[in-house]
Amino acid sequence: MSCPNCGRDTQQAYRPFCSKRCADLDLANWFNGSYAVPSVEPEDPEDAPQGAGETPLRPH
Repeated sequence: MSCPNCGRDTQQAYRPFCSKRCADLDLANWFNGSYAVPSVEPEDPEDAPQGAGETPLRPH
């Protein structure tokens, strides 16, 4: 298996990365927003369209 950041062979202690540096760089990319999980929800709930047929969510 190769490191997703630099392509070198992985080290067991840092798997799936080759080193602490590559693991930290990947974590930094998540923290600064370089990586993002796509969403279909609007960023601001107030901007969401309000349909007449929508049923409000009720807690169980």
